[in-house]
Amino acid sequence: MKEKKSGFYPDAVVFDMDGLMFDSERIVQKAWNRAGEKMGYGLLGDENIRFTLGFNRERRKVYFKDKYGADFPYDKFQDLYAGIYNEYVKENGIPVKRGLYELLEVLEEKGIPRAVATSSSRENALENLKRAGILEKFQAVVTGDMVREGKPSPEIYITACSKLGIHGEKAMALEDAPNGILAAKNAGMYTVFVPDILEDFSEFSFLPDKKAESLQEVARWLSC
Repeated sequence: MKEKKSGFYPDAVVFDMDGLMFDSERIVQKAWNRAGEKMGYGLLGDENIRFTLGFNRERRKVYFKDKYGADFPYDKFQDLYAGIYNEYVKENGIPVKRGLYELLEVLEEKGIPRAVATSSSRENALENLKRAGILEKFQAVVTGDMVREGKPSPEIYITACSKLGIHGEKAMALEDAPNGILAAKNAGMYTVFVPDILEDFSEFSFLPDKKAESLQEVARWLSC
């Protein structure tokens, strides 16, 4: 680990996926809205997406049943919004976030290993990474179905760092969600918040180590 003028300089970088590398959370939000309206619950995306960022499927299920009652048909909701989401992605694709390719190029040039730590399923993660042509840029991909506890548990980040052979305190985590930031902090990592749907941490009791407006800004830090 080295120090530069930009601050912490990592021996490895671990990326979240949805909302961080891909502009997918807004597609999810729209799919939740459409599914919610069809089920008679209204705009479930506008109401809930920001509170569940970084959750895996099981934690989201608990959240919805806590909020809307034990009889909330979450599995039906999941199937309905997933169909809407997949139809949209099939027709339109998923936009790549600004600076992703630039950052991966900088990390590759610097010889800094990379991993993905996402709450998404392995099937979904690999499909997204292949579609964007970046799967081979990562030495490890850890997904929500590979760990017992989802974010904000540090398990997924601890696992990712272990696969890279790096201690957490020497690694940087890039996240757009509070649950992800907390998971990475609990793994001892240096955390960088890159805003997506959530733009600031003013309502949370913990803070990321640094904020970047985009992955392009992170690329500039690390290229110095």
